[in-house]
Amino acid sequence: MIFRPAVSALLGTLLVALSLALPASADSLRVQPKAVVELFTSQGCSSCPPADALLTSLSERGDVLALAYHVDYWDYVGWKDTFGSPAYSDRQRAYAQSWGSSRIYTPQMVVNGAIGVVGSRRNEVNGAIDRAQLPLDVAVTQDRNMLKVSIPADTALNDAVVWLVTYINRADVDIAEGNNAGKSMVYTQVVTGRQALGLWESNSGASLKLPIPEMLADTSNGIAVIVQQEHNGLPGPILGAAAFER
Repeated sequence: MIFRPAVSALLGTLLVALSLALPASADSLRVQPKAVVELFTSQGCSSCPPADALLTSLSERGDVLALAYHVDYWDYVGWKDTFGSPAYSDRQRAYAQSWGSSRIYTPQMVVNGAIGVVGSRRNEVNGAIDRAQLPLDVAVTQDRNMLKVSIPADTALNDAVVWLVTYINRADVDIAEGNNAGKSMVYTQVVTGRQALGLWESNSGASLKLPIPEMLADTSNGIAVIVQQEHNGLPGPILGAAAFER
């Protein structure tokens, strides 16, 4: 009995030392998801918060790569979306055009570049994900400050574009004006940039090395690599994807 206080104190000291020795956060990889879910949303859209919350829950699934594209066409209602971009509105319009439609709306979730559903309809979203499949295995490994990407050949598929998408895994925003005035919102998987890395050729595959510090030079802490087909310059089905998060 007389030794317990001393043992407790020693354990406490060891736990403190261990916690100081461990890194504050660890890098993580997400490979072989069955679905890439793109949410088109806006801080100025009154019906978007349920979809934003749903995307947060989807981002916690190991088989889903979730991304939020904030559009800018709601800015006119009195609140400028802090992450909104005309490029993301154009991406949503391109999806609509590829499906033979001129209508866009928020919240909308696009699953694997192939199907669009109302982003707040949980059952429809989950149903689309359950039926989803990505045929191409995008392998991603970390080697210190480099991200190695390997995409195998697959002659059963057509050539596609390799995209680099950076994102913030969480952002807290106090909305002062517009349809959501007074709300404190938590946004996840917020896209901050998107650029083409090159062409994946189905008969030869592709191998890339990405310098992580340069890719995450701003406030972003996530990198997604997405292989997506195009038809006449419009987005088509997503074939494969992987992600790195710091």
